[in-house]
Amino acid sequence: MPDSRATTSEQLRARIVASARYQEGETPAEGAASLLVEAGEVLGELESLMRRINRTNAATPVDGGTLTDALARRDVLRLQHRMVTSAADAAAGECQRGFRQLRSELKMIPALAVAQLRSQADDLARQLREVDTLIQRTNWEVDLLD
Repeated sequence: MPDSRATTSEQLRARIVASARYQEGETPAEGAASLLVEAGEVLGELESLMRRINRTNAATPVDGGTLTDALARRDVLRLQHRMVTSAADAAAGECQRGFRQLRSELKMIPALAVAQLRSQADDLARQLREVDTLIQRTNWEVDLLD
């Protein structure tokens, strides 16, 4: 779930862009300069929160490492899962259904073992769920450092 400060900064950005220029003789809906000041304050708070989160993650022991280590593991598992799933889909011809219309056309042969890749993807998905559950549980159990 995104932090409300991040959402607020994006909303402020849109309001600044909308107010940055106005037609001669008109009054802008909002003062772009004051919105920039407000955005700076919000982004300062967001930076402070991000620093606290990073310090907490680096100091929190989890499963033989730190919470930061678990987050890195989760990110890599997501990338691996996406890669293996994409390879299996490509080898299975997922993107080329109905490509061959006549028997005389060339037949496409998979260069990878699709069933093995699907099994590997299932195992990666399981590992990903386990690490994600560990991270979520730890997030509920640990207080944010100052």
